[in-house]
Amino acid sequence: MTWDEIEAEEVIIRTKSEELIFKNPTVTKISAKGVESFQIIGSYEVVERIEISEEDVKLVAEQAGVSLEEARKALIESKGDIAEALLKLTE
Repeated sequence: MTWDEIEAEEVIIRTKSEELIFKNPTVTKISAKGVESFQIIGSYEVVERIEISEEDVKLVAEQAGVSLEEARKALIESKGDIAEALLKLTE
């Protein structure tokens, strides 16, 4: 069995509904009997995953008269709610 430390800056575990983000974790790769596994130690943040279509981004950008990046940011902040994103951008 071998243990190797990996100098990781960030580890992200994605599920359908959220991401677990470990910043500056301690990561160890463990190899035994031809199988590799990883151990992650550290604090993490849970972030809800939001699916935003490019069509929604374009719609919000056009309606609010902003860039695609600004529209995407507003949609993320409003958890994909187009009306709320537009209100944030036009206030």
